[in-house]
Amino acid sequence: MQILSFPSRADWPTLMARPVQSTEAIEKAVAPILEQVRTRGDAALAELSEKFDQIAYTGFPVQEADLAAAERQLSDELKTAIQRAYQNIRTFHEAQRQPVEKIETMPGVTCWRRSVGIEKVGLYIPGGTAPLFSTVLMLGIPAQLAGCKEIILCTPSHHPAILYAAQLVGVTNVFRVGGAQAIAALAYGTESIPQVYKIFGPGNQYVTAAKMLVAKEGMAIDMPAGPSEVAIYADETAVPAFVAADLLSQAEHGADSQVLLVSTHKNVVTTVNIALMTQLERLPRRDLAAQAIANSKAILVETQDDAIDLLNAYAAEHLILSVENPEAVAERITNAGSIFLGNYTPESAGDYASGTNHTLPTNGFARAYSGVSLDSFVKKITVQSISQDGIKALGPTIEAMAEAESLLAHKQAVSLRLASLQ
Repeated sequence: MQILSFPSRADWPTLMARPVQSTEAIEKAVAPILEQVRTRGDAALAELSEKFDQIAYTGFPVQEADLAAAERQLSDELKTAIQRAYQNIRTFHEAQRQPVEKIETMPGVTCWRRSVGIEKVGLYIPGGTAPLFSTVLMLGIPAQLAGCKEIILCTPSHHPAILYAAQLVGVTNVFRVGGAQAIAALAYGTESIPQVYKIFGPGNQYVTAAKMLVAKEGMAIDMPAGPSEVAIYADETAVPAFVAADLLSQAEHGADSQVLLVSTHKNVVTTVNIALMTQLERLPRRDLAAQAIANSKAILVETQDDAIDLLNAYAAEHLILSVENPEAVAERITNAGSIFLGNYTPESAGDYASGTNHTLPTNGFARAYSGVSLDSFVKKITVQSISQDGIKALGPTIEAMAEAESLLAHKQAVSLRLASLQ
């Protein structure tokens, strides 16, 4: 890691910059793929799947027999772990349901809001170097709770844990197709894959570009996303080995992941760096992690106020507070996707099984975006009901405002009702 001591605030934006990606070149490569799927449907999916993923796309969803076989291939230990994670994630997201509350804004005028599940959603699960069956849980459980009528999952992976998790969360159909072509299929629909109303899920830079391009055309997506990242604020109460392990757990995602360590204590930075290099050598994915670590930074600051200001400016996807009184510090954090408190709350817990969702805003988008939740899978529809007494009381207000805006038809819609009640 690059160790930077007491940089000036003027230099913070440069120090916190994420790895730059050439989005223009990627979008130029992705746009023709989207167009092929839009115009040629399953034929294009078959050609592109063979070209990019060496998969023979059949045009059929994964069959019941294959789903049953997937369950038999998993150990009882892994199935138990997935079931425990399922229950914790479901418990946390179920608590996000809000009862309908009718509000009488004035006598005779009642307003309320109800949640309605998005009817058709698409979940994308990558099939790269790690089978992300945990993401099936993170996306499928809130979709299930929201009452989405059709949940379509696309993945190039045939890992049995992905298929097992898909059954648990009530996925309607699983299609073995990946990459930008899968995003196109969900966005436009093909002969085999139905068009959905909103697309969720992580992916590589081509998948991300595809999501952003279809979003420009009006398709709803979960959020802008980029490489995964973690920031850790550690003081003298932190356990260096734990901090190093957390940094590496994020770095092993890929060479473009970024990890950031912030501390007011030089000895903390030094001991964490030593522990990090020792642990790195033992990792199977050490080559990927080493590339991420080489592009990452440890920043030494003067005070806790400096550390908090720096972290709020960075707006990390994951923020670990390995400090004294972490909950008090967390109250001062305004920009983060998800916060992890104390020495015994690793970011891995949120990735898998504590209950919170691991689909979070990256690349500084935590300044304005939330992570995926139950609300991500529902629409909020407002309802209002006005009685005769209510329109008599509220009508003159509406008439005055409509006339001031020169919208006389709006005024007339009220005036006619008022006249009928005289």
